[in-house]
Amino acid sequence: MKLVSWNVNGLRACESKGFSDIFKEMGADFFCLQETKMQPGQLDLQFDGYESYWNSAEKKGYSGTAVFTKHKPLSVAYGIGIDEHDHEGRVITLEMPDFFLVCCYTPNSQDGLRRLDYRMTWEDAFRVYLMRLDQQKPVILCGDLNVAHQEIDLKNPKTNRMNAGFTDQEREKFSTLLASGFTDTFRWKYPEQVTYSWWSYRFQARQKNAGWRIDYFVVSNRLQERVADAKIHTEVLGSDHCPVELDLL
Repeated sequence: MKLVSWNVNGLRACESKGFSDIFKEMGADFFCLQETKMQPGQLDLQFDGYESYWNSAEKKGYSGTAVFTKHKPLSVAYGIGIDEHDHEGRVITLEMPDFFLVCCYTPNSQDGLRRLDYRMTWEDAFRVYLMRLDQQKPVILCGDLNVAHQEIDLKNPKTNRMNAGFTDQEREKFSTLLASGFTDTFRWKYPEQVTYSWWSYRFQARQKNAGWRIDYFVVSNRLQERVADAKIHTEVLGSDHCPVELDLL
């Protein structure tokens, strides 16, 4: 089973850069999107054999998630059931027969860390949500989690320490999540590999490969034995992020 996750940084813009062709070429069972930046009806995007589910932010042109699936879910939930966190279209959960698939676009702490306090509140609430799901059946979490966990996960860790996405607090929350019974699949498969999933549009960062790994597939520990591979598709253009992939047995 093949799962793909991609922060498209505006789906309408990404579609103009070849999204549909990339989607078809990758042929995933589940294709999860973050930062769709669109409202229902703004783009008629359908693929044969797939159902789609959308969670748009109330604020136009902001955030948003979507999931395309070849497999009909038992149920679909939008948000995490807490009003404070459920106005920005950040989470879609598909319940499948033997797992939950959670597509997430984690809030960015933003310049000057002006949203770091909110981010901490979100992290605690989201971890509780995942642990509640995990008590029922294994969880596959994917998306732009807006944190580079370790120094290996970004090009310039020293100069970026305490910048959004690499604060001690954000990294600690990710460590806490993993310690709660979850596995970062890419780092588990490739503990020493340096590969990034996001590059700033500034300073020719992508050409210089001055990037960050902030897009993940995280699974319940008991799914480890089913992880065949974890990939980061740095060759795929169309966004400032590239797609990440999880292959399950």
